[in-house]
Amino acid sequence: MSRQATLDKEAMKVLKETSRTFYIPIKLLNKTLRKTVGSAYLCMRAIDEMEDHEALDSSSKQELLIQTSQLLQAEAFDNVAYQSLIDPYRDILPEVTIRLNDWLLFCPSDIVTQVKSSTSEMAEGMAKWVARDWEVNTKEDLDEYTYYVAGLVGVMLSDIWKWYDGTETDRELAIGYGRGLQAVNILRNIDEDAERGVGFFPDDWTKKEMFEYANMNLHMGEQYMEQISTKNILLFCRIPLALAQKTLTALEKGKEKISRDEVENTVDHIINSK
Repeated sequence: MSRQATLDKEAMKVLKETSRTFYIPIKLLNKTLRKTVGSAYLCMRAIDEMEDHEALDSSSKQELLIQTSQLLQAEAFDNVAYQSLIDPYRDILPEVTIRLNDWLLFCPSDIVTQVKSSTSEMAEGMAKWVARDWEVNTKEDLDEYTYYVAGLVGVMLSDIWKWYDGTETDRELAIGYGRGLQAVNILRNIDEDAERGVGFFPDDWTKKEMFEYANMNLHMGEQYMEQISTKNILLFCRIPLALAQKTLTALEKGKEKISRDEVENTVDHIINSK
């Protein structure tokens, strides 16, 4: 098996282990898009695992994120320097983070610069929020936080669609799409976040305002899809949006999440109506 074929197999394995939301739609993409979106997602997930790691203290997270951001800004990613950077934390960091260089190598060479740029910006922004101890006081704070952790995923995807076949999408709608998915996660994880002393609600907000925020941004996600005509891309985008909308409805009814059957039925419906 060639190195590239091995990377393809390993990338999908790690993707399945790290993402319930995106593994299914990425797997449904054609070979070129699957490889591109898969590698890009893994790069961002590598960064996210640094920011979200329970065993890392704040200063370690900031150092890892800032220095990784700087390495990603170079024309060629210095994996020797990166491996040296993460070496003190190798025993606790997940595979997806340790193998950041592999995901960059897996990404098509003529789009990897954009992927590195978005991932670098995400890492820098996350470092800023680690320093702030994730303290959200205003809607503007929430917008900034959700931009760095999710809106940038929308920006990165839009770069990939344009590279793939010239599909043009609105940047603000792409950011709204990502923010909507993140807002649903915030609502779903309220209790878990509270246990670790973190909250993402602006000071004067209740669940009512956060539900409104999530719905508003998910609506932007719907508008975003109206700009896409490539069927394979549209299929990919519809699945996370539909699952987020159904999860939001379930949360509004007091449920913790949607069932596995609901997930499978939603995905099957989208696939069969394509």
